[in-house]
Amino acid sequence: QVQLVESGGGLVQAGGSLRLSCAASGRTFSTNAMGWFRQAPGKEREFVAAISWSQSITSYADSVKGRFTISRDNAKNTVYLQMNSLKPEDTAVYYCAADQRGTWSHLTFDYWGQGTQVTVSS
Repeated sequence: QVQLVESGGGLVQAGGSLRLSCAASGRTFSTNAMGWFRQAPGKEREFVAAISWSQSITSYADSVKGRFTISRDNAKNTVYLQMNSLKPEDTAVYYCAADQRGTWSHLTFDYWGQGTQVTVSS
């Protein structure tokens, strides 16, 4: 089992920045990749970004490319999401997820955090 705890959410004005953190604990040695997803009110959860745990491979949704950066600190078992130039449409609950059973070409994200709220005011 892997436990994930997100932090860093909050209220920010449009154009501002936030950095989300996700601390992983438990059986983290089998982690292939970590990712961030988000879910806005009335919408389905959507992929935001992912990073491989052993290589410098990242992937981003088109809607956040050039504004968000995902990174990791393996020693701290923590993944970050730096969010810049935030827009009101970025408002959502952001979830951290860990993949242990998939591959980079087919991530399954087996474990999920509880989420952290990000609200961007116009």
